[in-house]
Amino acid sequence: MSIYQANPPVDSLVLYKIRPARVVSIGEKIEIELAGGHSKRVRAKDVELLHPGPLRSLSELAPQQGELTEAWELLEGSETTLKDLAELAFNVFTPATAWAAWQLVAEGLTFSGTPRAIQARTRELVEREQAERAAKEAAERDWQAFLERLAAACPAPEDTHRLGEVERLALGQSEHSRILEALGHQQTPGNAHRTLVQVGYWERNHNPYPVRCGAPTQDPDLPVPALPEDERVDLTHLPAYAIDDEGNQDPDDALSLDGERLWVHVADVAALIAPDSDLEREARARGANLYLPERVVNMLPSAVTDRLGLGLQPVSPALSFGFRCGNAGEIEEIEVCRSWVRVERLSYDAVETQLDRMPFAALHMIANRFRDRRSAQGATSLELPEVSVRVVDGQVIIRPLPRLKSRAMVMDAMLMAGEAAARFCLDRGLPIPFATQPPPENGDESTDLAGMYARRRCFKPTRLSVVPEPHAGLGLALYTRATSPLRRYSDLLVHQQIRAWLSGREPLSAQRIIECSGEADTASIAIRRGERLSNQHWKLLFLRDNPTWKGEGVVVGREDRKAVLLLPELAMEVRVRVRDEVELNQRLQVAVGEIDVAELTANFRILG
Repeated sequence: MSIYQANPPVDSLVLYKIRPARVVSIGEKIEIELAGGHSKRVRAKDVELLHPGPLRSLSELAPQQGELTEAWELLEGSETTLKDLAELAFNVFTPATAWAAWQLVAEGLTFSGTPRAIQARTRELVEREQAERAAKEAAERDWQAFLERLAAACPAPEDTHRLGEVERLALGQSEHSRILEALGHQQTPGNAHRTLVQVGYWERNHNPYPVRCGAPTQDPDLPVPALPEDERVDLTHLPAYAIDDEGNQDPDDALSLDGERLWVHVADVAALIAPDSDLEREARARGANLYLPERVVNMLPSAVTDRLGLGLQPVSPALSFGFRCGNAGEIEEIEVCRSWVRVERLSYDAVETQLDRMPFAALHMIANRFRDRRSAQGATSLELPEVSVRVVDGQVIIRPLPRLKSRAMVMDAMLMAGEAAARFCLDRGLPIPFATQPPPENGDESTDLAGMYARRRCFKPTRLSVVPEPHAGLGLALYTRATSPLRRYSDLLVHQQIRAWLSGREPLSAQRIIECSGEADTASIAIRRGERLSNQHWKLLFLRDNPTWKGEGVVVGREDRKAVLLLPELAMEVRVRVRDEVELNQRLQVAVGEIDVAELTANFRILG
């Protein structure tokens, strides 16, 4: 008679899910006892009979010694039942041997199936399964050893490929890391960053933000054509000065005086970068140079700068913008030409000491006239703290940028050239990306730090448009960016349009200008964000390496029980909890507290 009945008898051994159980009673439902004495009422279909009993206690299911291998070898490739398997392997069919036989089946190596139909697997399948299980066990041992090495911050060389998974999370290229999960860490870019530094995969000062923001990290590797044989005006007789920060590597503008006429010479980048060429498409895909404290990633191959950077060669090709600045600061008699110039490179600091001598005194006077006009037209001057952050031989150097008259003079000269270029193009119907900005929605004209901080937040970002509209922040009715084609795509686009007109070629259409400048503007978002976060990263590393740093903070805002401070020495905005009321522009002494480089956060406390 078959042991498999509709309902298992009382005191029989049944299988409930994957656990053994003893049938206690049978009614509308079957009451079973599980290990530990727990009872449960289940349906008949929820259990499967293994042995009819009697089984008085689950403790009777003790481990059994039997001829397991021999039983499999005899049955290999055939089908059997649990009863026959138990009798063959253990010479007796009892609840204990039935359970032992079933465990052999459940293991799934030599046998598989159900209690009523058990298949003895073939030797080929068994050996393949054994190999797979051995490989899986070895992999698990290797995985656990890897996790132990990470927990001890002592990874082995062979762990590098695995840590790429954590790096992808740290760089924002994935959202999941099995490794961080196994280590019990929340799966965030900050935790991934911290882990990579702890185990030595990343250097302690590693800057992940350019890659995390999607910015390029290498200069373009493209061939650069030869300079075309253009007709050029020889302006080498005019002394020309490229004035910039000490150590600047891409001088793309210079100033000359020819009587009352001011010339702004700009590197003639469009001479080498033709529209829709490989170089132009690469520049468009980048949008701008990426300026990091540790290095510069160029928009164009370095060979372009080597050939065209003003003052890097004895004589340089330029696109020169000539004009007069009238007594009321208006731009007059605009001329644009391809030129040859001979340029001397000077620093802002060097020129600052010569503003009372020619030609710098005259340049300074012209710039002041132009600035007065801009101010009368509503230009906003926000003199918020600025610093230079540089990494030199692994050391972070933060240097406040002083408000130099020479720097303001050069800035106004570049703005004059931008207005001149915009007027030149507008008068000739050349579509270009005009730089525009609407007036601020509100905000007063306070010149204190808190007032300037608040006013800056009222301005919308500058946008590029083929429609000529005012730039409120600069106080100009018409303006375009035209003096930095080595490092900014929109300037290059303006140059290409002007060169097309000068050469008698068809310029790009307004629609094409919109498409190209829009693509580059989108790309430059990653550049700007990468620069901003990188500067913050290196500032925090500076503070981490100078844990006793103390300095002055100026209150520029209030938020609940916190004060918003600007730290002029670091050009850094921080929020500090305060116990007492503070006034705007109040100066507080602060000290650095906890620094979390991976999360890009810093805590400060008020002293005294």
